[in-house]
Amino acid sequence: MTSPAQPTISTPRLLLRPFRLADIDRVAALAADREIALNTLNIPHPYTRRHAEEWITSHAAQLERNESVTYAITLREDGLVIGAAGLIFDPPNDVAELGYWIGKSYWGLGYAAEASRALVGWGFAHYELHRIHASHFPRNPASGAVLRRIGMRHEGRLREHVKKWGEYLDLERYGILRTEFEAHDDVVQPPPSH
Repeated sequence: MTSPAQPTISTPRLLLRPFRLADIDRVAALAADREIALNTLNIPHPYTRRHAEEWITSHAAQLERNESVTYAITLREDGLVIGAAGLIFDPPNDVAELGYWIGKSYWGLGYAAEASRALVGWGFAHYELHRIHASHFPRNPASGAVLRRIGMRHEGRLREHVKKWGEYLDLERYGILRTEFEAHDDVVQPPPSH
């Protein structure tokens, strides 16, 4: 699996671009919401500006080491950061894990599905991936709806698979194979990249 450059990915309403240091305050404000942390595995609460800075400055090295690629989800109309989406790579297996979060005031508007669909399409188009998978906590069924909307299939529940804030939690697992993606280009299209 080779690591291409990280271009901007364009969708009808969004631009996905690499994070910049100028995004630190915006990320800190969005991710400080307890519900964001509650529904993600790796976002702490409280979330501070220092967390945002450390996270953003880690992206370039992670991409260079072929570990992950992370995008700022921004609105096309004004460039405002509304969340993040990324792929974590498992090169020996030609697999990636999709992850995303959207600021609470932007929930329910289809942005998570639009950004995730674009990133899945880009991942299959530019990496030698066989499969992309994602998970969500059962208490967050909206995330499952996003994953189904982008063409992923529910593959099962991993019982008490992770520990978050001292509690063992189940994960609902979804996935899509390259062949499924290619067969259903009406569901998931590789987006243009710039």
